[in-house]
Amino acid sequence: MIAKIQKYLINSTEDLGRSIIEMVNGLGLMTEFAGRFFYWAVRKPFRFHLLTEQLYFIGNKSIFIILLTGVFTGMVFATQTYLGFKIINVDSLVGAIVAISLAKELAPVLTGLIVAGRAGSAMAAQIGSMKVTEQIDALEVMGINSIQYLAVPRIIAATIAVPMLSIVFLFIGNLGAYLVGTTTLMIDEALFFSKLGEFMVVADIAQGVIKATVFGFIIAVIGTYFGFQVEKGAVGVGRGTNLAVIWGMVSVLVLDYFLTTFLVKIL
Repeated sequence: MIAKIQKYLINSTEDLGRSIIEMVNGLGLMTEFAGRFFYWAVRKPFRFHLLTEQLYFIGNKSIFIILLTGVFTGMVFATQTYLGFKIINVDSLVGAIVAISLAKELAPVLTGLIVAGRAGSAMAAQIGSMKVTEQIDALEVMGINSIQYLAVPRIIAATIAVPMLSIVFLFIGNLGAYLVGTTTLMIDEALFFSKLGEFMVVADIAQGVIKATVFGFIIAVIGTYFGFQVEKGAVGVGRGTNLAVIWGMVSVLVLDYFLTTFLVKIL
C-alpha cells in the first residue's frame, strides 16, 4: 500500500514538473514568435490588402455580437447596481458606476474574450489547415515568408480592431444602461447624466483602450502561433484551435490584473 502511494506521488510530481517545463518552453517559443512578428512587420512588401481583409473579418464581422453583448451587459449591470445602491439610497450613481466599470474592465475584457473565441480560433484553424495541406510550404518555396504573409496582417489587424470594438462595446453598454435606468428603474435623466459627467474622466476610457490594444495583440499572437504549430492533420487542427481559444481567454483574464495594477499608477 505504501509503495503504491509512493509511486502515485512520484508519478504526480513528474507529471506536474513535465507540465511546468512544457508551459515555460511554450511561453519561450511564443515570445520568439512575437519577436519574429516585429522583425517582419517593418519589412517590405507591405500587403495592405491582406490587412484590410483581416480588419474586416476581425472588426466588422464581430460588430453584431459586440452590440448584442454590450447592450445586455449594460442593462444587466445597471439593474444589479441599482438594486444594491437603492439600499443605501445612492441610486443616482448607477450611470456613473456602470460607465466607469464598462470603460475600465467590462468593455475591454469581454471584447477580448469574444474576439479570442471568434477570431483567435479562426486564425488557428485557417493557418493550421494551410499547414497540414502544405500550403505554407508552398509559400516558402515561392520565396514568401509565411509569418510575414499570414501572421503579420492578422496581428496588426487585431491590435487595431479590438480597441475599436471595445469603444463600440462601451458606447452601446452605456446606451443600454441609460435605457434601463431612465425607463425601467425610473432614474431621473438629468441626474443620470450629471453624475456621469461628474465622475467619468478621460483616463478611464484610456485605460480600457490600452488594455484592449494589448489584448488584441496577445490574442492574435496566440492564435497565429498555435496555427503554425499544428500537426497530424484534422485532429491537430482541432487541437490547435482549442488551445488558441483557451490560452487566448486565459491570457486576457491574467493580463487584465497586471495591466490594471500598472495603469492605475500612471493614469
